[in-house]
Amino acid sequence: MSAAKTSLLLVDDHAIVRQGLAALLAREADFIVCAEAGSYEDGLAALAARQPDCVVLDLSLRDRSGLEWIREARAKGYPGKILVLSMHDETIYAEKALRAGAQGYVMKDQAEETLVAALREVRAGRNYLSPAAADLLAGHHAASAEKETAGFEGLTAREGEILYAIGGGLSTRDIAEQFGLSGRTVDVHRANIKRKLGCASLAEVLVKALEYKRRQDDALQPPAL
Repeated sequence: MSAAKTSLLLVDDHAIVRQGLAALLAREADFIVCAEAGSYEDGLAALAARQPDCVVLDLSLRDRSGLEWIREARAKGYPGKILVLSMHDETIYAEKALRAGAQGYVMKDQAEETLVAALREVRAGRNYLSPAAADLLAGHHAASAEKETAGFEGLTAREGEILYAIGGGLSTRDIAEQFGLSGRTVDVHRANIKRKLGCASLAEVLVKALEYKRRQDDALQPPAL
């Protein structure tokens, strides 16, 4: 018995594009186009009615944004895969699509060469980006991590101790007692930490504190044998 085909919903406001995609995918034995839609609302209706395994979605729908469509589909509980197929520059929009809830991004001018491979990647549970977009995204993440580490390194030893204590859930009074400081001194250290880490609120300081404590705890773990 042959394996079940992966069902696909095509959402694009240009009929000629949908026809071309359907023809391309018809050549593949493991895919079947179960529905097509030419607008935002029609796409959501088809999604609810057909529950496809995967959606191939244009970002620029005539009535609304494809990014909004992804978020709404996820909010409605759609569990399948979403692959964006767009004319827009992937170096700008690929990360936005992934953050919205998509699993991959393909440029329309590369569809004939890469669409099928991309669909198989996301079907297998892996994200798909072109090598250039993947490298760029990795670079952004590395730069962000480096910036955060540099921020932590700008703290004094005492500020690091207090940030660690904040990450452990200690109150100002607890911290003052632990380090033999006044509450006013602890508040001054908190303000300095907030400024050095570029935090806009105490809630952001807490997020940074949790990350700092996690890093410090991980550094103290013995290496795995």
